Amino acid sequence: MDMSFANQALSVEYIFKHGKQLKRMVYPVPKDIDEEIARLKLKSMGIKIDSLTKEQKKYLSAWEMGT
Repeated sequence: MDMSFANQALSVEYIFKHGKQLKRMVYPVPKDIDEEIARLKLKSMGIKIDSLTKEQKKYLSAWEMGT
C-alpha cells in the first residue's frame, strides 16, 4: 500500500504542477514517477538492481522480439 499511496501523492503533485498543459482525460502514471517509487522501495528493503543496458531497453520496448 505504501507504494500505491506514494504513486497517488506524486501523481497529484504532477497534476498540480502540469495541470494547465493536460487535456481532460485519463493518463497513466508518468514513467519517471513510477520508476522512482520502485527504486526507493527496493532501496528501503536493501535491494539493489542493475541498470538495463541499451540492448535490454531496446528488447523490452520492441514488439518484434521475444513474445
